[in-house]
Amino acid sequence: MDLLYTAHVPRGEGPFPTVLALHGWGAGAHDLLALAPYLHGGEALVVCPEGPVAFEIAPGQRGNGWFPITAGGPMDPAAFAEGRAVLARFVDQCFEQLPVDPRKVAVLGFSQGGVMGYDLVLRDPGRFAGLAALSSWLPNDVANAIPEVEERQGFPVLVQHGTADPMIPVDRARESRQRLLEMGVDLAYHEYDMQHELRPESLRDLVGWLGDKVLQPVLLA
Repeated sequence: MDLLYTAHVPRGEGPFPTVLALHGWGAGAHDLLALAPYLHGGEALVVCPEGPVAFEIAPGQRGNGWFPITAGGPMDPAAFAEGRAVLARFVDQCFEQLPVDPRKVAVLGFSQGGVMGYDLVLRDPGRFAGLAALSSWLPNDVANAIPEVEERQGFPVLVQHGTADPMIPVDRARESRQRLLEMGVDLAYHEYDMQHELRPESLRDLVGWLGDKVLQPVLLA
């Protein structure tokens, strides 16, 4: 696999309903793995890749991201395209090498990982069963570059955001909501009294949405 990753693999031979979890800026492959026991009762394959951009947060402390941040300025298109290509290749490898049920693959992205999730899934929704964007946003440059695809109509998308988020203001999530509705997805949008984080209430809603919309439904062959 081209990216470092951690994974929770359920007991049994599979294939398993799968959640691809994409961390935010400054985090790493282990940060979202703690969600695994809650998702589908611990019976989902949860794969957590590590972003390719490594940097030093503080002396002796390193973090990772998917593309360099620009202190409020526009993202670097070339750097974003590089992150997109690395992630797309990793997804291909997951489908080939891991016990993934290709009919039940959800992408979950937190913060910058949500931006990557938007780009990955909305470009090729026929390959996935759902997208959850947590404390994230859909940048205009990313949205404008996504082609029209028929499979996006009615595609399940969950957006969660904190009204007191100091990192990504809730107004950006609300703007993303409007764009997503214009794209025709089946959108579940929730705001919470929280900051840039997950809280028990938002986790409960996430688990319920994944079960109802993505991982639990019986799909015909």
